[in-house]
Amino acid sequence: MLTSTTRKISNFVSKAEFEEIKKFAADKATPFLIINLEKIAQNYDELHENFPTAAIYYAIKANPNPRVIKLLHKKGSNFDAATIFEIDKLLDLGVSAERISFGNTIKKEADIESAYKKGVRIFVTDSFSDLRKIARRAPGSKIFFRLITEGSGADWPLSRKFGAHPDMIYDLIIEAKKRKLDPYGISFHVGSQQRHIGQWDNAIGQVKQIFGLAKHEGVNLRAINLGGGFPSKYLQPAQNLKIYAREIKRFLKKNFGANMPEIFVEPGRSIVGDAGVIVSEIITIAKKSATSETEWVFLDIGKFGGLIETTDEAIKYPIFTERHSRDLREVILAGPTCDSVDVLYENFKYTLPKKSREGDRIYVFSTGAYTTSYSSIEFNGIPPLREYILKHEA
Repeated sequence: MLTSTTRKISNFVSKAEFEEIKKFAADKATPFLIINLEKIAQNYDELHENFPTAAIYYAIKANPNPRVIKLLHKKGSNFDAATIFEIDKLLDLGVSAERISFGNTIKKEADIESAYKKGVRIFVTDSFSDLRKIARRAPGSKIFFRLITEGSGADWPLSRKFGAHPDMIYDLIIEAKKRKLDPYGISFHVGSQQRHIGQWDNAIGQVKQIFGLAKHEGVNLRAINLGGGFPSKYLQPAQNLKIYAREIKRFLKKNFGANMPEIFVEPGRSIVGDAGVIVSEIITIAKKSATSETEWVFLDIGKFGGLIETTDEAIKYPIFTERHSRDLREVILAGPTCDSVDVLYENFKYTLPKKSREGDRIYVFSTGAYTTSYSSIEFNGIPPLREYILKHEA
């Protein structure tokens, strides 16, 4: 059960689906993640329907499960890789190199060389150091230049660390031309789970200006990578994908008219996020003093087990229990490890039935993205988060 400030379980799964999840989970030791491949296929199809001319590059860091990758590969997806390790994984699973983009702007020179030798020809950069490494080790490659964005309105901002300001992007484009690389396009990311659709308008407007400046220097930029940022279903409602797509296409048309460049998108969260549910268990219910009004509820999963995006309470997952009651209490939710930062929600109060007991199962919805891939290897000896497939592609 949740507070009245949150949504009902029917906003996330039907009663029949919840019963199916509980039945599937009944004989398995918690914690673990259940993935619905059928839902991933639906999410991919919805994205393709709303951006029919865009090249989709799934960001495998969101969920690198081989079954997920194979499904999306079969459906025609391309892939965004952040490291040589992800590139090697994709190649091992049968993805051809021409369908892979090396999207991280922070790359070792040896890894650039390795990716190039294996056939990768799309690289993203935002610094002179990285660009020179690409020029030395991946000659003639197509280059996306990553534009820095503010990230305001995103639940999980990606500002500051990635991207460069427009004036530096301009200089990088000129440098790339001198070094006989192929200045291909501009990329940006307005922040993960971005709720302010107007952020794409701001970024696309800057991209248009950069396209114009580059053309004056004889450089014909040909593509825009819109990044990710499309929503999953968390507690705070967001517009549906159809509205995101309609508005973003309007922004593109406003700026580029009939001279539309190639369009790339890099979804991660929106493809796999709401296709997952973590099943957990209450370990301990405790108070810190005899007069304390709020109880601490310790689960067998926490930040280090896959819920790192609860940092600063940024992502507020839909959390439910099997108990049904109107008699609720506010609680602090925390993880099981002996690290004081392993607290999930303290300021934002979730509620549980007062009759909740240790051993009760807790269901954390919309956890298909950035959970198993963030799970620690062996902190406190706890093994990585296990993952099961509930439904296959229809």
